[in-house]
Formats: sequence, structure tokens, C-alpha cells
Amino acid sequence: MYEYITGRLTFISPSYVVLDVNGIGYQIALGNPYRYSSKMEQSITIYVQQIIREDAHLLYGFETLAEKELFLRLLSVSGIGPKSGLAIMANDDHQGLIQAIEAGDVTYLTKFPGVGKKTAQQMVLDLKGKLTELVDDPMSLFYEGGNDSSTALAEAMEALQALGYSPKEIKKVEKALEKETLQNTDDYLRAALKLMMKK
Repeated sequence: MYEYITGRLTFISPSYVVLDVNGIGYQIALGNPYRYSSKMEQSITIYVQQIIREDAHLLYGFETLAEKELFLRLLSVSGIGPKSGLAIMANDDHQGLIQAIEAGDVTYLTKFPGVGKKTAQQMVLDLKGKLTELVDDPMSLFYEGGNDSSTALAEAMEALQALGYSPKEIKKVEKALEKETLQNTDDYLRAALKLMMKK
């Protein structure tokens, strides 16, 4: 089992990045690939979880071990698969997620794509009291990247689609973000995910 992969970042898409390690390109699915925009062609380390299905061997990536641990705990909940887990992890407010689980806030939890009332209740049932040690861990770092704002907004919207949000939800958020002038795709995606959680 892989713990992490260190390699040169050669490609970023809405749902994954590619790390070149000695001439082999590893495709790693991420909640927010654009957080690495400023690291193109640089050597980076991504913590990974390998998930083997009948038809594929997939790598899911995380910035910290605490993020990886949170993902694995989400996967232990019936009704949450790797794609849903990654979509939940894409929102940087991991402490808000943990607090919602601790407080039994089903309404907050159903704002994530693919999480209905039943799954949200299951999350509370299975995870309440089991995530508190992750609360104090600094789970996210902020990256700066550079790209033109209309391209950045379009890429952020593609990333939302890859996470499983509906075209209708994406359109609403896109309208709100068109009025903003943010630095890069990562900033637009973070802002979009915050808006999704407010709806």
C-alpha cells in the first residue's frame, strides 16, 4: 500500500493531477487539484490512498495525513464511496464538517453532493465522537497560483462538475463568482465550495 508519492507535477485537470516519478506518470484524484496550480513542474509530495476495484486501481490524494485519515473515516460510513468522500473533502472547512458531525447537524451534511438525509444520519451515527483528535490538526495550506480570472473561473466550475454538483447548482454559484475578482482557480474553487455550503 502506498503512503505518499513524491514527484514532479506535470498535469492538472478538474479531477486529478499527474505526478511524474522517474518517467512514470501517476494519476491521483484530488478534491481540489487546483490548489497545486503554483507548483507546476515542481517536485511535490501527496499522501495517497489506493482503492482497488474490479475494473480499476485508483489513487486518491491528500495534502496531509490528517486529511487522509478523515477520508478513510468517511469511507467507513455506509453510503459513502471514494467519489463522495473526495467531494466532501474538497471543501476546506474540515473543522466545520467535524463539528457538524459532532452536533448531529444533518442539514449541513446534506449540502455535500451525493449525501442525502439517510447518509447524513449514518455519518453522525458512525462518526460522532471518533473525529475529535483531528479537529486541532492544521489540515490545509494556502497556495498561490497564477492564471487569468475567466479561465480560472471556468476551471473551477469544471472541478465542481467533477465533484458531482449538478449543472443547476454550478450555474447559481458561477453567477455569484462572476462578480468576484479572485487570483486563481484554487481561490475560485474554494469560494465556490463555500457558497455551495451556504445554499
